[in-house]
Amino acid sequence: MAKEGKTSPGEFLRQVRTETSKVTWPSREETVRTAIFVFILMLILALFFLGVDTLFGATVRWLLTLV
Repeated sequence: MAKEGKTSPGEFLRQVRTETSKVTWPSREETVRTAIFVFILMLILALFFLGVDTLFGATVRWLLTLV
């Protein structure tokens, strides 16, 4: 395995700029749509886990009354 030489900070920044120009950036509409989708899914999952936690809590409280 050949050991590569160190890259200078200037060369590194040039490579970063080159690679960044290759990125396909999302449009504003795509970004907003994705953010709304993530927020809705987060809300649905939060309500789901609230329900599961409440159910488990009630089950544990009921089991503790049997002891």
